[in-house]
Amino acid sequence: MPSDFSLQLTDIYKSFGTVSVVQSLNLTLFPGKITCLLGPSGCGKSTTLRIAAGLEKQDLGEVYLKGKLVSSSESYHLPPEKRNIGFMFQDFALFPHLNVRKNIEFAMDSSKSSKSLISDSNVLLRKIGLEGSHAKFPHMLSGGEQQRVALARAVAGMPEVMLMDEPFSGLDKRLRDEIRDETLTIMKEEGTAVLLVTHEPEEAMKMADSIALMRAGKIVQEGAPYNIYNNPIDSKAASFFSDINKLVSKVKKGRTETPFGPFITPGFEEGSEVEIIIRPQHLKIDFDRNGRGPDPTVQDGVPARGFVFSARFLGKESILELVMESDKSKLKVLIPGVFLPDFNTPLWLSMRRDRCHVFLKNK
Repeated sequence: MPSDFSLQLTDIYKSFGTVSVVQSLNLTLFPGKITCLLGPSGCGKSTTLRIAAGLEKQDLGEVYLKGKLVSSSESYHLPPEKRNIGFMFQDFALFPHLNVRKNIEFAMDSSKSSKSLISDSNVLLRKIGLEGSHAKFPHMLSGGEQQRVALARAVAGMPEVMLMDEPFSGLDKRLRDEIRDETLTIMKEEGTAVLLVTHEPEEAMKMADSIALMRAGKIVQEGAPYNIYNNPIDSKAASFFSDINKLVSKVKKGRTETPFGPFITPGFEEGSEVEIIIRPQHLKIDFDRNGRGPDPTVQDGVPARGFVFSARFLGKESILELVMESDKSKLKVLIPGVFLPDFNTPLWLSMRRDRCHVFLKNK
């Protein structure tokens, strides 16, 4: 097996009783890179993490660490304490009877001298901004400070791989962003491969070098955050990251008609129903001019008229919901800044063709 990766899961299957939790899963982590295992609750993310850690044994498949087999469904299984893998979880799991320095030193090489342990722990305390808190006990720290100590302890043992199960979900947003950035910096500096489990797309987009989107025990799409967001594999993948608008139409002679003009639909069977997906921020808006809108363009297609149903300001942007004149369907539009037109104001919408996706309609 090649050894340029840090951790590799190959053809992993896991069931509990008659319930299949992980199916045909393949995942590879690389040094200094953060991979986010993203998906809804119950999709198999945490079970996959436990299999990677050695806390759970797979029914089928193999786990490799630095090119060496550490778990095989048929025979060999290296226990988690011998895998040089670090853990960070939502509950910080600090030892309440040990102060900050001792909590960090607990994860270090016990063969080192006391002086060396103190020196190494001081380096980590500076990195997390708690050099003056080395003598404090966990109950004397805020939630954010406890999370910083948990981070320092996790990297103190110099693990090759860090497994993180929703470690920031218990923190408020401002603190979560701060701790997340610190974590990202430290992991990159240490060259640690990271597998982060989360159900929050925003967190995955901010942290990941690669996102593995999981659904019903399978990884359905994997790639860089930009590619996953802009080239979703299906409408479910698109809607997991943000609100979406859907236009449903039938294929006729290789195309489908919509209020926004025709869309070419190669590869879809005649008569099949398709969904045209576009995110609210990719709709363009224009004012009504006595029943007329803007002229059609190649980029934006044919404009369609709608009437304002609701308008709300969200802080940095405004979201409008329009009832379309053609079929009474509702579409959402995201507008930068403040834009709050009155109820029933006529507006024209255009769809950026390069931001539309056509999928077979889910049954």
